[in-house]
Amino acid sequence: MRRIWTTFISGLAAVLPVTLTLYLIYWLGSTAETVLGNALKVVLDEQHYRPGLGLLAGFAVVLIVGTLINAYMVRWFIRRGEAWLARVPLIKTIYGAIKDITNFLPGQGDRRDTRRVVLWLNDNAYMIGFITSNTVSPHLPQHILADRVPVYFPKSYQIGGYTLYVLKSELIETDMAAEEAMRLVLIGGVNATNDEELRHELGHR
Repeated sequence: MRRIWTTFISGLAAVLPVTLTLYLIYWLGSTAETVLGNALKVVLDEQHYRPGLGLLAGFAVVLIVGTLINAYMVRWFIRRGEAWLARVPLIKTIYGAIKDITNFLPGQGDRRDTRRVVLWLNDNAYMIGFITSNTVSPHLPQHILADRVPVYFPKSYQIGGYTLYVLKSELIETDMAAEEAMRLVLIGGVNATNDEELRHELGHR
């Protein structure tokens, strides 16, 4: 019985990630088709509407938002909306966590250049961190943090982490992409495909 259960868990671990990924893609597509498709049906008559136009409209909307995101007025409205969400209990926690994760996605403009993956030796152990800015907030004492940069250290298996101001001389630069490093940290190194690269980085110390 134990062997059957172990085999089942192994199969579930192999199938679940693919299934959830495909379901998420299907859910996003079907939602866009339903919501935007109904909106298009108001403008277009039944003869001109074709299945899939809602999905194409959703793709177009996201593309337009990505194009306009750098416009001053658009960014102003987004900041105002985020400020409002930050005052709503529970919602601000969920939104903030999702926002933190999406900040590590590709295409974040110049800000992504500062999202460098580094290693920091702490009590004879190396920690993976992310340099989130090359400068210190002007609201913090500059004379204390002059030679330091903010480094974000996420926790494994949960959303959260710590931001520490670390001496630049103590950080080891890596070539690892931010998404790859975040995935490695979040799963606690389990079944990581890039352990050899990490050992290579540590060997240069």
